[in-house]
Amino acid sequence: MSEQIKHECGVVLIRLLKPLSYYQEKYGTPLYGLNKLYLMMEKQHNRGQEGAGLACVKIDSKPGTEYIFRQRALGNTAISECFENVTKEIEEARKGPVYDTDLPYIGEVYIGHLRYSTTGRSGMSYVHPFLRRNNWRNRNLCLAGNFNITNEKELFSMMVQGQGQHPRSDADTFLILEQMGALLDEHHSTLYRKYKKLGLKGEELNAKIEDNIDMEGVIAEASRYWDGGFCIVGSTGSGESFVFRDRWGIRPCFYYIDDEIVVAASERAAIQTALDVKYDKVQILQPGEAITIHKDGKYNISCLVKPENPRPCSFERIYFSRGSDADIYRERKDLGRLLIPQILDVCPNLDKTVFSFIPNTAEVAFMGMIEGLNEHLNSLKLKKISELLGKCCTDSGCCGSEEFETLCRQENVDVNTRIKEILGHKIRTEKLAIKDIKMRTFIAEGSTRNDLAAHVYDITYNSIEPGVDSIAVIDDSIVRGTTLRQSIIKILSRLEPREIVIISSSPQIRYPDCYGIDMSRMGEFIAFNAAVALLKERGMEKVLSDVYRKCKDAEKRPLEDYRSGVDNYVKEIYAPFTDEEISEKIAQMVTPAELEGRIPVHVVFQSIENLHKACPENNGDWYFSGDYPTPGGTRTAIQAYINWYEGNPYKRGYSR
Repeated sequence: MSEQIKHECGVVLIRLLKPLSYYQEKYGTPLYGLNKLYLMMEKQHNRGQEGAGLACVKIDSKPGTEYIFRQRALGNTAISECFENVTKEIEEARKGPVYDTDLPYIGEVYIGHLRYSTTGRSGMSYVHPFLRRNNWRNRNLCLAGNFNITNEKELFSMMVQGQGQHPRSDADTFLILEQMGALLDEHHSTLYRKYKKLGLKGEELNAKIEDNIDMEGVIAEASRYWDGGFCIVGSTGSGESFVFRDRWGIRPCFYYIDDEIVVAASERAAIQTALDVKYDKVQILQPGEAITIHKDGKYNISCLVKPENPRPCSFERIYFSRGSDADIYRERKDLGRLLIPQILDVCPNLDKTVFSFIPNTAEVAFMGMIEGLNEHLNSLKLKKISELLGKCCTDSGCCGSEEFETLCRQENVDVNTRIKEILGHKIRTEKLAIKDIKMRTFIAEGSTRNDLAAHVYDITYNSIEPGVDSIAVIDDSIVRGTTLRQSIIKILSRLEPREIVIISSSPQIRYPDCYGIDMSRMGEFIAFNAAVALLKERGMEKVLSDVYRKCKDAEKRPLEDYRSGVDNYVKEIYAPFTDEEISEKIAQMVTPAELEGRIPVHVVFQSIENLHKACPENNGDWYFSGDYPTPGGTRTAIQAYINWYEGNPYKRGYSR
């Protein structure tokens, strides 16, 4: 993706099922679980570079000793910083008379988190895992998640007005932690009174309570009120650990279980690499499902909340998840291949077109596109050869058609030479664009700053024939179009192509996301700005005010009155135009002024229909279609439009 957007975080849960001494004996180190956590966090580093954190829970620790350990850090080196601090603490503890299994961060439960902020809130206090402390071990709660809740306003009101709580923040992570914590407290109190009446006390009472904690009930009750996308992992201080996925299946979750370990993570390939297991051994946690692991190691996989119109996020497949996953790799190639008919419409002369990609994440879609172009070219070759040779072929060779023989005699060439000429046509590919190191522009101002920013990308010089060859480059998606206009198209124009074609392997991004991707402002979408420009050009400004009035009326409704995918009035902004009209307008908008009338620019987008063909299991397309799976999503789109219309371009659609 040429324009970076912040996106959903990454999570890891590891639960060791054997005694710690088992891993020391089999793998030669008590750090087995910690090492796997580090590897899986690094393999998901792409999911969050603003911060990272980890936690470890020791089960059956002695009273008076610590049993929850946590490290958090900020910045893109946060993973390394966290584990360096862990190593220091372990080495310091080893100086005393302590068994390896009693060292800090050597436990049965591990939680890892990588963070990208999608709410604008930053700082250490917002870095996961979150921790809720209590003097009872099983009332401690450690939580990390990949999520964004769209109804935090309603949750906050419910907790304050309905339950009398006093949350210390209105951020969704704090609210979920306190909501689950309150339910855990209530459940503990019920068990305490029950077993106290039976005459239990002391450690016996505590053990009985811990043996009967119902985490499934706590999760099911709490999540009934959540609107949004989430994959949440956590553990109590007594070791009741869990992973839970939203009932719409928006955020991803994969897991692997054997007799030694339970592992859950945001990406399948991270589990495969860390544990060296085959593809089919890693399962997908289904929408509304949870894995709960009791302190004794017994686990259960169950559906806690009935799935509602599951819509897994398609952007995971297009861009966010690493392409080393077998399914994602195949799907990204299909996204490139399915663009061939549209590409041929704007690039009919393949002999004079050079194809490339925007590095680095569009490379797999580029490979699929080239495979598709080669298939098309091969079919043309076969047709031409068949036409020339005719239908009469024998074991002694092809006699050829009369037309072909006449042509060969006139040009004094033989059959083999003519066929070689036909076969010699190839799809031309070059690495035209090169992504340079991040340009530091803080010392520059005004036009100088813009000029420096334009050089984020560079080109391979003398790679095309100036004035003759066209350039066609593929990108994962086009969000704002700023990098295209200010950098990519400008730098490609230095090659002096006949024309420039920009290809997007995803459809036009038209609507905000509210489920963990930081695309929440209408004004940042070039497709939206193109539609607005078309409305103004054609004297249809009234559509803008009509949509605003409808959105303002809808703003007054309670969340439960929003009909998912129905009441999104922002769709009316795009309704008067075809996809092609908006694409043409986008092409005009990303063309630098100095290229107008000199080098034509075209933009080709994937269709939503072909997106679903390529990614059949991940049909969440609300940022393209406006069809949100939850009421909170529809409300976000309406709020984002109101913010734009009222002149608040920097306010997020889910910030109220």
